[in-house]
Amino acid sequence: MTQALFSDDFKSTPYWWEDAPIDESSSAELPDKVDVLIVGSGYTGLHTALQTARAGMQTLVIDSGHPGTGCSSRNGGQISTSIKYNYAELEKRFGELLARDILTMGKASLDYVGDFVKSEQLDCDFEITGRFHGAHSAKAFSRLVHEIDQPNPVFNSDAYTVSREQQHLELGTDRYYGGVVFPHFAAVHPARYHAGTLSRVRASGAKVVGQCTVENIKPVANANQQQRFRVNCSTGVVHANHVVIATNGYTGSLSPWQQRRIIPIGSYIIATEEIDQERMNHIFPTRRMLTDTRKLVYYYRPSPDHKRVVFGGRVSLSETDVKKSGPRLHKELCRLFPALSDVKISHSWAGTVAYTFDSLMHCGEHDGLHYALGYCGSGVGMASYLGKCIGQQIANTGHVEIPLSKVPFQTKAFYTGTPWFLAPSVWLYRMRDKTGF
Repeated sequence: MTQALFSDDFKSTPYWWEDAPIDESSSAELPDKVDVLIVGSGYTGLHTALQTARAGMQTLVIDSGHPGTGCSSRNGGQISTSIKYNYAELEKRFGELLARDILTMGKASLDYVGDFVKSEQLDCDFEITGRFHGAHSAKAFSRLVHEIDQPNPVFNSDAYTVSREQQHLELGTDRYYGGVVFPHFAAVHPARYHAGTLSRVRASGAKVVGQCTVENIKPVANANQQQRFRVNCSTGVVHANHVVIATNGYTGSLSPWQQRRIIPIGSYIIATEEIDQERMNHIFPTRRMLTDTRKLVYYYRPSPDHKRVVFGGRVSLSETDVKKSGPRLHKELCRLFPALSDVKISHSWAGTVAYTFDSLMHCGEHDGLHYALGYCGSGVGMASYLGKCIGQQIANTGHVEIPLSKVPFQTKAFYTGTPWFLAPSVWLYRMRDKTGF
């Protein structure tokens, strides 16, 4: 029965790779020394590299896989203001000034991607579609209404509620109890966005080396007693003045301080085979991005050509077989949209995102290593923006203050990077989702 869910041409690779195949042409040669060495070739690393290289700094980006094979080409392509807390919650935790600065940065990250795509003339299906955030219960809808009514003194989101009676104007399902529309949120083809950014990085003079594992990073002192780093890699040794950790959900023992503060979580996505336009227009009449209020969130969208559904969620703690996670997602897709029960899965894949203990992304410098990571599932806009900010700080190209660098990067006692606590947490979240909390 499960096998019948897959199309004849099924692939266990991201649907996005059909239009933007992974570039395997990166050089394996390492320079002896550079000004800036960046570990990770996702959005964070590339946007950092673009700033430093264009400022004339010799820049090297290293990735253990081919550039772009991580979540930067595996995500859902949704772009928001990234910050999960509203103003009142942020003010209570951090005070008025920092709360304002964090929200301002969130809005700036959304604007930055649109401006970047336009200025660099990237062909990546960027579109301001808006997002419908569905309430999975009546209680959840009441909370959404309350949240929308809360004042935001930083910017006007123009968000508005949609009642259950009116939600068919936004989405072809009866499963939600209404929702909220965020009209300024955007969509992008994530792999084409990554490929376009990668091409600009290479054109700027930066070197990008894939299939090269960084084994350890050691601080050393040069003749002027300035701190430098000796970076031992699987294919050689590089000395660097600055090192940036841009590994997000793939952060490991290379940087244990960051690893202790990151919770890696699998994110699973399917793409359907092509669907007739009548059904697609019924399901997505506004062509918006979609999320919902469940703790174990589902996120989905029409493909850029409006022929398929791209549907993702957190359906497993440790499952690596996407032929097993795919049917779980398909089941939920059909629960929301019974008319799609005959539609098969053409692609099923997974990636690893990084959550934090305070549900905020973090950046800064520790033991001389720059870092930005922990995007909590909102990495397209914020990873790009924080990468840009870190690059500008390193290159000293203008005054760049990053509010999130003022927020303590929390960890928990005895946590070393293996999230043993996820199983009971997920069980609790599933129970809460079922009961409507």
